[in-house]
Amino acid sequence: MTAIDRRGLIKGVGAASALAASNFPKTIHAQQAGVARVVIIGGGAGGATTALYLRRQAPNVGVTLIEPEQKYVTCFFSNLVIGETVERYRTLDSITHTYEEHKRLGVNVIHDLAVDVDTTKKTVTLISGSRLPYDRLVLSPGIDFKFDSIDGYSREAAQIMPHAWRAGPQTTLLKNQIEAMPENGVVVLAAPPDPFTCPPGPYERACMIAHLLKTKKPGAKLIVFDPKTTFSKQAVFTEAFQKHYGGVIEFNLTTEVDDFTVVSVDPSTKTVVTKGGVKTKADVANIIPAQRAGGIARRAGCVEGDWCPIVPETFASAKVADIYVIGDAAVALDMPKSAFSANNQGKLVANVLSSELANKELFPARLRNTCWSLVAPNDCVKIGANYNVGEREGKKRLVAFDGFVSEPGEDDAERRQNLEEAIGWYSAIVADMFGG
Repeated sequence: MTAIDRRGLIKGVGAASALAASNFPKTIHAQQAGVARVVIIGGGAGGATTALYLRRQAPNVGVTLIEPEQKYVTCFFSNLVIGETVERYRTLDSITHTYEEHKRLGVNVIHDLAVDVDTTKKTVTLISGSRLPYDRLVLSPGIDFKFDSIDGYSREAAQIMPHAWRAGPQTTLLKNQIEAMPENGVVVLAAPPDPFTCPPGPYERACMIAHLLKTKKPGAKLIVFDPKTTFSKQAVFTEAFQKHYGGVIEFNLTTEVDDFTVVSVDPSTKTVVTKGGVKTKADVANIIPAQRAGGIARRAGCVEGDWCPIVPETFASAKVADIYVIGDAAVALDMPKSAFSANNQGKLVANVLSSELANKELFPARLRNTCWSLVAPNDCVKIGANYNVGEREGKKRLVAFDGFVSEPGEDDAERRQNLEEAIGWYSAIVADMFGG
């Protein structure tokens, strides 16, 4: 690891690493002596779920969860923080959760950053300098941003032109910038190229920003630049843009003639330039760059290209023995990169590991995903499917079946029911992730 890489990692951890370093050696060996050891990296929808389910299913297996943050802010539902003026909106506190239930059940939660994996010695190195042995390793690291995919964009630039694609301070920064801009100001949203976390997310984000503008900044507008030619739930989002936000949203979707990929930005002037030559000066610029698997997956040798191929039956790494990859980092086609997907995958891997390490019954995998998106007050749309292991182009993969998607023209009652489903799902998934 270079000095520059190390400084960047240290910056993201803070004082928690020192605490973990002082407590770690005694704690980990006392808990796991003589038992199978599972280390889970990443405390999001995949990793947090795996830790709780494995601990419950195989209490004699030592489970360690490594997560830098003391509290986890869900990216799902964070757009509703920005869309403050919609009914059922969320505060940042309401989507923030702790790992107290993990600790109560005996999961060894270490708030530190995993920086390396030795797959021969089967150890994980933390930025504090500690090393953890493992028998099985579960990687749920989420995504890293490819900041250099946009000229002029960087971690530092994101403090001026926020991506807000990790919920927390970036969410607050984007919302505050919008609220502080002139009433006739311009917001630019640059959507990312495929594949990326939460395919419907940028378009729900557009609706929530537009609703905030419509109610608090009546002369303002939102300009969306999209590098793709199609996008998730396109028909119902397009309907929402026209029905609810006519005159507020200017949506630019790439075609054979016009390429609206954002290729450069200037944070000093908040200027955004597309591949097709459109140059726009924004009051607020929400720049969501291209993405790839979290860095620890690359350092573990689990990545091909930008993402991690897996064995679809078990989510074992297709490249490295005794490692499992779940969530956004995994190539889980046809499953999208979503919290619902990661949560399902975490349950599957917990089941596989409890069978392997504790001789528990192995149940058939049942994988499902649904993504809800709020487009206006009491107007919520959804998409989803079930997934089985199948074959396509001569390769095993997860294949969608029984798919569904909201359609234009649905009645108000159906859209309100979708919202109630989404709220119920949020309660259920955070219980799966954090207990309750």
